[in-house]
Amino acid sequence: MESSTQALREYELYCQCLNSFSNGNGAPREKLVELLISRSSQEIKIIRQTYSAVYNQDILHVLSNLGRTDPFANVVYLRINEAEQRDAELVRDSLFGWNAVNLSVIIEVVCTRSSAELYSIKQAYRTCYGSNIEQDISQKTSGNFKEILVGVLKSSNKHSSRVDKSMAMCDAKTLYEAVESGNSVDWKTIISILSDRNRGQIRAIFVSYKELYGHEFSRFLKCKKCWNFGKDLRFVLRGIQYPGKFFSKQIRGAMQRGDIKEVMARIIITRLEDDIKDISNVFAAKTGCSLGNLIRREFKDAGNRKNSNLLVAEFLLGLLKCR
Repeated sequence: MESSTQALREYELYCQCLNSFSNGNGAPREKLVELLISRSSQEIKIIRQTYSAVYNQDILHVLSNLGRTDPFANVVYLRINEAEQRDAELVRDSLFGWNAVNLSVIIEVVCTRSSAELYSIKQAYRTCYGSNIEQDISQKTSGNFKEILVGVLKSSNKHSSRVDKSMAMCDAKTLYEAVESGNSVDWKTIISILSDRNRGQIRAIFVSYKELYGHEFSRFLKCKKCWNFGKDLRFVLRGIQYPGKFFSKQIRGAMQRGDIKEVMARIIITRLEDDIKDISNVFAAKTGCSLGNLIRREFKDAGNRKNSNLLVAEFLLGLLKCR
């Protein structure tokens, strides 16, 4: 009983820290950074619930308003939000934000989450926005990506974790026939397979394809016969097959575009409990620079320790160190 009371008191102290920060009352920000780094997703969920009970308001709503001008509030928001709701919001903002549709973020969410996660994201999207995520993506996107993404989203209906190796072999042979027979590629059959298999099963198909034919299926997608559809499908399949490579490329692309701070924060936080180590290793092997050094370089500030960007850097470096 004593330990339970002590834990509750600790959660309340963290809520006080969050409340002081949100009100601009000089909260001990180092304590807040420690909270965000050291606590599990389940513990953070309890803190969020405790905050709601104590202060009678949703801390996410408070942080959302602060995030318009404070980068640190944005990363706090990402860290505190539940994964499926956060991902649903990322897709929604990418579809209906102020700027043009952000296909890169949509692909990031749709193609790197498991089928079970996608199923939960679709439910959260419907609950939050009263809309169907597949219909909205179909409405706001066009061309090859529209067909590919809607197909991949349908695969979330098969969110069992079971993998059938015999079926994977049969599907691999079907893929081979779809790309090799005739003068054109049977894209309809390929999308049908992607739509009707869970994420683990899709990966097993591509493993079987390489075992049977000696090369990656995505290698064929580079040939002239595949045109732009093959190029777009290859980008999506990288997210499904090799998330580490996919996210490493996302970060490198952000370095060239100039939105590296936002992209790094999003990827590190959303992949923290999945494959951030693999992403870091792939990035370092490709660039010769660690994610930690990239953070130090991009968020460097010669001035005040309380600078918001510097706090973001400390937070992201702390997350990487703990994993």
